[in-house]
Amino acid sequence: MTKIRVYDPAMCCSTGVCGPTIDPALVRFSADADWAKGQGIDLVRYNLSQEPMAFVHNSVVKQFLDRSGTEALPLILVEGEIALAGRYPTREELVRWAGLAAPAMKSPSGGCCGGGGTC
Repeated sequence: MTKIRVYDPAMCCSTGVCGPTIDPALVRFSADADWAKGQGIDLVRYNLSQEPMAFVHNSVVKQFLDRSGTEALPLILVEGEIALAGRYPTREELVRWAGLAAPAMKSPSGGCCGGGGTC
């Protein structure tokens, strides 16, 4: 089982629907993370404001933060190695990292088709 660890910046919740503004990338990733877990991917998220020791106790994450600072979060580790930093992965990236078949449904993108596929 592929291990994916996501080190989120400090925030009140990981869904993206709280606070003064809604971050569509975070909403999309929250849905994709739930989907990935349902596919058997061992995906765990750590929030800097709620679990700071998870950042300190992982030497890869600590070195990354010492070099790049918290503004470079989110940080995504796949099998303990940095796979992505500064943005959340797409569902397609999660699929590739886990070696799964392509997903039947793409991530919500808010594109011109509005989900209807008529473009």
